Amino acid sequence: MTFAAASTTAARAAETQSFLSPTGVEIAFLLVGLVTLGAAVITVTTKQLVHAALWLVVALGGLAVEYLLLTAEFIAWVQVLIYVGSVVVLLLFGLMLTRAPIGRSPEADSGNRLVALAVAVAAAAALVWVVVDAFRTTVIDLDGAAQGSTDVTGSILFRHWVLPFEALSVLLLAALVGAIVLSRKNAAQDQAAQDQGENR
Repeated sequence: MTFAAASTTAARAAETQSFLSPTGVEIAFLLVGLVTLGAAVITVTTKQLVHAALWLVVALGGLAVEYLLLTAEFIAWVQVLIYVGSVVVLLLFGLMLTRAPIGRSPEADSGNRLVALAVAVAAAAALVWVVVDAFRTTVIDLDGAAQGSTDVTGSILFRHWVLPFEALSVLLLAALVGAIVLSRKNAAQDQAAQDQGENR
């Protein structure tokens, strides 16, 4: 095959794969992303704490599906095990231990929605800028192992990211301790209220 024929073949392949003709994986990625975004918005806007926790499960599960579509299987299962399977379960235990109301909770709305929205937009913009700047000159070896595979991810994780990986256990411990502290505080308040009622 001559150089001209190879260039023509490459040009035709580039024409067939463009933003105007997305593949099935790209369409699925977009749809799952929209569902995840909607679940995240409902999580931070609903006034029902239990519903917020359940919508958080949908949002975190959507992220796991996005990782799978990007062929990052290891990261997807870590997302499911650590966040969906541990953090959300601890959150639900915390809601049960603190006897959080099942219905609407007007006190859950602080009234600072505009400030929270501004902080969220600023944080998202900063995160996007940092990620784009960090990977601007990154070269991916397409002939080597898949970048999201367990082999490559495990090698990078245990060589360069051991400390953040171990910090995840501290995150889970903090969530568990927080739930216990809140439950003890509420139990003490209930006991004090009961004692006052008996004294009257």
